[in-house]
Amino acid sequence: MNNKACSFILLSFVFLCCFHTKAFSNESDSLKKLLSTNIPDTIRVNLLNALSKSLFNTNPDTSVIIAASSKAIAERINYKPGLALAYKNMGIGYYLEGKYKEAVLTWQQAIDVYKLTGDKAGVANMLSNQGAVYFAQGDDAKAFELYLQSLKMSEALNDTLRILTSLTNIGGVYSNKEATYQKALEYFLRSYKLSLAINDQYSIGTSAVNVGEIYYKMGDDSTALNYFYQSEKAYRGTENLPYTLNDIGRIYTHQEKFDQAIKIHTEAYEYSKKLDTKLDQIQSLVGLAQAYYAKGDIGASINAYKQSLDVSIPMNTVTEIKDAYQGLSAAYSKNADYVNAFKYQDLLLAIKDTIYNTTTDKKLGTLQFTFDLEKKESQINLLNKDNEIKQQEIKRQKLVKYGFIGGFAVVCLFAAVFLKQRNRIGKEKKRSEELLLNILPEETAEELKATGTAKTKSLQSVSVLFTDFKNFTLASEKLTPEELVAEINHCYSEFDRIITRYGIEKIKTIGDSYMCAGGLPVSNDTHPFDVVSAGLEMVKFIEENKRERQRKGQPYFELRLGIHSGPVVAGIVGIKKFAYDIWGDTVNTASRMESSGEVGRVNISGSTYELVKDKFTCIHRGKIEAKNKGFIDMYFVEGRSQA
Repeated sequence: MNNKACSFILLSFVFLCCFHTKAFSNESDSLKKLLSTNIPDTIRVNLLNALSKSLFNTNPDTSVIIAASSKAIAERINYKPGLALAYKNMGIGYYLEGKYKEAVLTWQQAIDVYKLTGDKAGVANMLSNQGAVYFAQGDDAKAFELYLQSLKMSEALNDTLRILTSLTNIGGVYSNKEATYQKALEYFLRSYKLSLAINDQYSIGTSAVNVGEIYYKMGDDSTALNYFYQSEKAYRGTENLPYTLNDIGRIYTHQEKFDQAIKIHTEAYEYSKKLDTKLDQIQSLVGLAQAYYAKGDIGASINAYKQSLDVSIPMNTVTEIKDAYQGLSAAYSKNADYVNAFKYQDLLLAIKDTIYNTTTDKKLGTLQFTFDLEKKESQINLLNKDNEIKQQEIKRQKLVKYGFIGGFAVVCLFAAVFLKQRNRIGKEKKRSEELLLNILPEETAEELKATGTAKTKSLQSVSVLFTDFKNFTLASEKLTPEELVAEINHCYSEFDRIITRYGIEKIKTIGDSYMCAGGLPVSNDTHPFDVVSAGLEMVKFIEENKRERQRKGQPYFELRLGIHSGPVVAGIVGIKKFAYDIWGDTVNTASRMESSGEVGRVNISGSTYELVKDKFTCIHRGKIEAKNKGFIDMYFVEGRSQA
């Protein structure tokens, strides 16, 4: 048994507003047309929020950008209900992208606005959202605290559906430990009774299967089976049905009713094949294999286990892979085929090591998650940027995760078997490596591939460049969401081409801010000249782009750009998705160079000036006060020196 059913309701805090995505999708065109008309700002905010919501399941990154546009307008007109909803939608978009720190922080901003408006239901909703993130990160204590706060507020409001969700979430926390199964059962049963009272079939199915699994863990098969059949009835016709059917099948196997177990697991497998839900297919096949083995049909058991591996290995579902390896080792041993028995026993030991390391990483990740939240808050306060607009490269990062880590492992595993597919595999490997190089410097990528880790490095001299679009909010209000994304992509793509010509590393984009650095990951002596040259080209491009858009009567961006040189620490952050980043006072000062600059000028610090003064003509601005930095010598770069 696993906790998939419990996770349905644990994550329903996000997806309560996603169940009707298809309906919203059908309205997207109408929303876009309305947004292009002359409408009041409050209506524009509401329409942007609706459009953002409609994109949760299909384009969460675009959803975040649209919600950020809504937020900017709502802040300007002081429209609190629209602002709170914009923050909520941004958080959901972040969550769906796997950006959990950003989700928690954005939902906290939503809570602050909901409190100002007196919307207690909104506060309860956001507390539940935050709790589910902490639960997923392994911080049960923090999750429990947030769930309990949400429950108390929901009970005071008599909000039945939210009470039901909170009860199930709390039960999910208690179900993690055998010592608290009885407490989990208490909360799951309360949730079950409420779901019956409101006659919500999804809630009935989820609550019933949760209750059934606790009874199963406590050894009460008969009561567990009763609740599983109630869940099966409620889930009939939905994508959740295979999960409950597999629970029923396992009960029958445990009761030695093998033919019934085989029948029910087969039904679950066929149903999940129609839905193309891979995890349900895997779990159905494993359950089927276990039933065949218990019945004594070893050949059928081996075939079912191998079928499950055909699906589970590409998906890297380690728990199900472990079950299959363990079952195959036992089945081959039963048939006296000790060569294959040893083979799968060896694979089992390897996958157990992987699971152990994953569990250890999760425990460490609980502490890291809290630390990262505090770090993220500091960065937001320091840079004072619109961090809500997400990096456009998130899709490529996802492709790297699944294409390189998963895909490359699959290639290695099956290369010897599928000899005829060598050319295709070679192309896929090349593509994965190219994707990796899109988000990591080549040296770092090679180190990561060779050792599985990349060491953090201290670099004594690099040049850091920040840009910012001065009139971004104004322009975003006049552009449709699609036009806004297209224009940002147009500008950032040209910036990417410019820095590539000068051998500069792109670090990241933060909303409408672009950050890059020269002199890393391998130190060099040309980085200040490279970065200043790139900065001049960026300014020139934006000015030309501005004139072209003015000629067409279109909104345009104007650019501030700042550069500072000094020491940094550089390395990879994160354990799930790779991100190359740099830290240090040099980064902070470079940000101040940008915010203290002027539109259409390259503003550099005295440190950078000393490195480039022989090759560039610069104008001394004097000592300019920079926020939290005091007075700093600053210079405008006029162009290359003629000397």
